[in-house]
Amino acid sequence: MGLLLEPGYPTVAELESRARELAVRRPHLCALRRIGLSRAGRPLRLLSVGHARRAVLVVAGAHANEPTGGSTVLALAERVARDRTLRAGVSWHFVLCADPDGASLHMAPAPRTLLDYHLGFFRPAAPEQPEWSPAVLPPDRLPPETRALLTVLDELRPYLQVTLHGTDLGGSWVQLTKNVPGLAEPFAKSAAELGIPVETSASDAAGWPASGPGVFVMPGPGHAAFPSLPDDARHSTWYHAHRYGGLTAIVEVPMWASDLVDDTAPHPAPTAALRQLSRRLLDDAGEVERILDEALPRLPGPEGPLLRAARWALALVPGLARDWVAGPPPDVSRAYVGSVDAFGRRLPLRAAAMLRRVLVDAGDPGAPRLEQLIGEWSDSFADRFRARWVPVRDQVEHQMRTVLAAASHARGDGEP
Repeated sequence: MGLLLEPGYPTVAELESRARELAVRRPHLCALRRIGLSRAGRPLRLLSVGHARRAVLVVAGAHANEPTGGSTVLALAERVARDRTLRAGVSWHFVLCADPDGASLHMAPAPRTLLDYHLGFFRPAAPEQPEWSPAVLPPDRLPPETRALLTVLDELRPYLQVTLHGTDLGGSWVQLTKNVPGLAEPFAKSAAELGIPVETSASDAAGWPASGPGVFVMPGPGHAAFPSLPDDARHSTWYHAHRYGGLTAIVEVPMWASDLVDDTAPHPAPTAALRQLSRRLLDDAGEVERILDEALPRLPGPEGPLLRAARWALALVPGLARDWVAGPPPDVSRAYVGSVDAFGRRLPLRAAAMLRRVLVDAGDPGAPRLEQLIGEWSDSFADRFRARWVPVRDQVEHQMRTVLAAASHARGDGEP
């Protein structure tokens, strides 16, 4: 696995400082304002470029462990401010970080290895995720970050919302709440030019229609990739733009790339392979759960976000293990089995990573065993998928190109 020989990802404070500088340099074009406060009282900031009524909204930082989006919104804002053709009839709006509380807990701004990344890992439970909470909570219990995002969507009524996501290891793909004809070609071209593999059979989108390799369109009810998962994307903030005739694109980019995720060849024995992955998922999660069960009586209360997130991740495991052996989707490729393999490694590893931080803070004797597991599983993950680091500049460039192409094709202009 290659080393990260570059600065890494900016903090939320650095994002805000650079956005403020742009607003000061271009006061007649750019504005930075507060759109709400997080649960812990941190400000949520929106940077706007241009004044046209027709709007594009770009959201960064919805998942704390996916840091590329912050750099991408800054690069996009600078480019849009410089290039008036990109502002012709369109204003651009950038949520700098949708979850600043989560960002403060994910402590891996410049990871050199998957182990570094996981030792500082944090990703909140679904009810605490700004975009995802409406899928699992009633309206009166939504967190303030979600309410702020919904208010901005109601105000701007964007014809396109783009939310910037990422994966630790794998390839790039796009999820669309409505099809955007023509997007697949510039997306694939950008990935090829930057040496980023396209995830042709992302397990998140199993069975979904695709408008091109790695570009998936969310289906209607009854087509969940994994039936056991308790959430429903149609109730997330992604679908809120539909109220105003808009749509949402979710752009995923990897930190570490694997060329195994774009192998479209049929898998020779998918049922047996998925059965094996299901057993491994249960075994790995069981190791973490045993350490958790032993430690729980020794832990001080109340339960914090790291422990809540670890327990939430572990609670998903039994259902997913059943989903995988219930019968694979038709025409299973090697890429799909590889995507499930990565998912199955990722879930217990993340739970172990967050639980280790809880036990370290409590001085609990279970922490060293978790650190050993995290090291072994991180190395195995990287080795199995031949992980190679994707330079931050390439992660950002690919997200930026995909956003610009989506904005152009969604309004019918063709490639920018």
